[in-house]
Parts: sequence; structure tokens; C-alpha cells
Amino acid sequence: MAYNFSVFKQNIKNLEDWLKGEMSGIRTGRANPAILDGVKVESYGTFMPVNQVGNVSVEDSRMIRITPWDSSFTKVIEKAITDSNLGLSVSADDKGVRVSFPELTTDRRQALIKIAKQKLEDARVTLRGEREKVIKDLDAQEKTGTLSEDEKFRTKTELQKMVDEVNTNLDGMLSKKEKEIIE
Repeated sequence: MAYNFSVFKQNIKNLEDWLKGEMSGIRTGRANPAILDGVKVESYGTFMPVNQVGNVSVEDSRMIRITPWDSSFTKVIEKAITDSNLGLSVSADDKGVRVSFPELTTDRRQALIKIAKQKLEDARVTLRGEREKVIKDLDAQEKTGTLSEDEKFRTKTELQKMVDEVNTNLDGMLSKKEKEIIE
């Protein structure tokens, strides 16, 4: 009987998605609309993401333009981005809001790389926890007799291959982010 890895695989997919989201939230010197995903704007009594109150587009490598669908939101969007402490310069004009990304200093680049590495380590800790859950389940199945010792070791080997593959993917995300930050 083959072990069902579906729960493990789903948890790993969620972990990879989480890390992608965290990495996209780390500001680089380039304009990236994903950095505004966490910014909420008050709109008719509720808080909504910026991309739901206007069109977010990249003007050039260091500038984002937000064109609100209702021009009365221009000042509200400007205030929300300023209050978010993302280190971005914000200015309003007749067409909407311009968000500019200032040049990163060397110290700031190193700090951002350190943050990215911490996010990677958090993901690895979660991955190890997920692996341990599967190993405990395998041990329990062996004790109850539903899994033979050979099947348990074969499944553990298969599990480790999956964990190694995920670690490689996570490392790739970090290298990509480091390259973005340094350039």
C-alpha cells in the first residue's frame, strides 16, 4: 500500500505560495506592483486593496502609477501608501497617484537580503515540521501493522526526495530575490 502524500503536497504548495508572497513584498530598487498588495484603502466604510479601487500600472523601472476609478480616492490612496511605511515616495497629480521607488543604499540592500534569508529559514522550519508529521504517521502505521518496515523506509526515502526538491525550489526563490535586490 502506497502512502498518501496529498496532504503533505498541499501543505508544501501552500508553503511555497506563502514564501513567494513574502518575497514579492520585499522591496527592491525596481517598481513592482506586488509591494502594494498589503496596502488597504478605506472605501465606502470598508478597507480594500489598492488594486480594487484603481488601476495599478508600472510607468518605468522606478515608478508606479495608480489611477483611481473614483477621483475622490486620490488623497485616500496617497495617505494609505504613505502610512504603510514601505519607504516609497508618493505624490498625487490630476491623473492619480505616482509611487516612486528610491535608490537603495548598500546597507539597505544587505538588510533586505537578511530579511529574505529569514523568510526562507521560516519556510524551512515549516517544511521540517511537515516532514516530521509524515514520519510520525509512518511510524504509527508501522506499529499498527498497516505498513511494513520495508514500505516505511521506501516511503521515507520518497519523502526525503520531495523535501530536497522543495528545498531546491525555496533556495531558487531566495537567489532570484537576492539578484533583484543587488541589481
